[in-house]
Amino acid sequence: MSIGFIGTGALTAAIVSGLQTLAEGPASVMLSPRNAQIAAELAARFPDVRIAEDNQAVLDQCDTIVLAVRPQVADAVLPALRFRKDHHVITLIGILSREAVADMVAPAEHVTKALPMPMIAHGLGATLVCPPDPHTSALFGRLGKVIEVDDAAQFDALSTATASFATYFRYIDTMQTWLRRHDVPDATARDYLSGLFKALATAPEKAPNADFEQLASEYATRGGINEQMVRELADQGVFERVAQGLEAVHARITRNA
Repeated sequence: MSIGFIGTGALTAAIVSGLQTLAEGPASVMLSPRNAQIAAELAARFPDVRIAEDNQAVLDQCDTIVLAVRPQVADAVLPALRFRKDHHVITLIGILSREAVADMVAPAEHVTKALPMPMIAHGLGATLVCPPDPHTSALFGRLGKVIEVDDAAQFDALSTATASFATYFRYIDTMQTWLRRHDVPDATARDYLSGLFKALATAPEKAPNADFEQLASEYATRGGINEQMVRELADQGVFERVAQGLEAVHARITRNA
């Protein structure tokens, strides 16, 4: 299977890196020349990665096409390309609906929307696929967990949760900054916080029958420091602000649905 990428940004680099380190053998990949630096770095690292002369050359030489261009330029880039009816198109363009992309890539009949995480390069995280599609799920299933959803509205809601990535790291950075003020070296703080949150991330898998509210309750020992921290943040309206932020992001995502 030959896989072509239109758009060569950080997410493309993560997917390609993951595909090229598979135990069963690397995939044949062709990259569009846009973002020449990333394309050149990937081609230099992996012998099965080639750089096409232009976007149309990617389509002419590949059967599976992954669209990873910015939504702001999609309506200028995609309609100018000549897609084939038998192309299997996977769009990673978050705020454009599958239907909108399908119109741009006609006459291609197979168009699926997917949302992988950057950590897919290391086989971590889950990839959303909508609608369920064996071809797309098989591709991303080689790189980690796949969650298929039938409903585009559910896909958009789940996609909204990915807006929390940077917030997560800012949350941990706030802790590291606080520790720095208390004379803890940055390296020590980073090592401890990384291990702490890595361990916490396994809690839902270790207790599959417990929901997140139950886990929060279990970790908030009565009269303990976790209970105090939750109360401090709740009193400041932090959790309500998180919900408000999600609503604002969701409105942006669904505006183009």
